[in-house]
Amino acid sequence: MSSDLIGKLETDVEIKASATKFHDIFMKRPHHISNASSHRIQGCELHEGEWGTVGSVIYWNYHHDGKPSVAKEVVEAVDEEKNLITFKVIEGDLMDHYNSFKLTIQATPKSEGEGCVVHWILEYEKKHGEIVDPHTLLEFVAEVSKDLEEHLLEA
Repeated sequence: MSSDLIGKLETDVEIKASATKFHDIFMKRPHHISNASSHRIQGCELHEGEWGTVGSVIYWNYHHDGKPSVAKEVVEAVDEEKNLITFKVIEGDLMDHYNSFKLTIQATPKSEGEGCVVHWILEYEKKHGEIVDPHTLLEFVAEVSKDLEEHLLEA
C-alpha cells in the first residue's frame, strides 16, 4: 500500500455554542442535524443499536459537491468527557473512491469566553492515486458546524 494513498485532513471551527451541546447533537440526536442544515443534510436514521453508542449504525442522506449522497457509518468511538465521537464509513458514495474513511469530531470549550472549537479529522485511504483529497468534504463539515451553531444557540 502506497503512503500517498493514505491521507488525513483537519480543520478547526470556532462556534459560540457550548462543546457539550455540539457533541450531544452528534452523539444522541444526529437525526436533528437536518433541521439546522437541511440544504446539506437531508436526513439521518438509526439502522442498528442506540444513538451515541459504540457499534451503532447510522445512515446519512446529504448533498455534497452538487449531488445527493449517502453514507452508512458505524460509531467507532465515543468519549463524553472529551466531547469526542468517531464514525467509520462502511457503505455509500465515499466508498466509491476510498478503501476506508473515518470522521472524528471533538468539541473543546474555549479557554476564555463562551463557545467551543470543533476539531474535525478526516482519515482515509484512497482507492488509487487519481482520487483527490476530500477538501470539499472538509469544507462541508465545517459549514455544517456553522449551521449547527445557529441552531444550538436558539435552543
